[in-house]
Amino acid sequence: MAKRMRIAYDKEGDVLDLSIGKPKKAISREIDDDFFVRFDPVTGKVVGFSILNFERWFKDLKDVKEIPIAGSFELVKS
Repeated sequence: MAKRMRIAYDKEGDVLDLSIGKPKKAISREIDDDFFVRFDPVTGKVVGFSILNFERWFKDLKDVKEIPIAGSFELVKS
């Protein structure tokens, strides 16, 4: 069964959170300033991403931040 991506933004904390499937316990690793990848501690699979200081990084829609992530995604009908 395909997992859904959950996107949440905490304006007070200025954190954007992307979870693959339901949020769960994970180990976070900072891969660039304020950019984190979350891993399942048992399987080692990526379960989400977090961006701290989101508005600072993306205050202008022209702003782009590239992070070194490779993956495969699939869009499925719900």
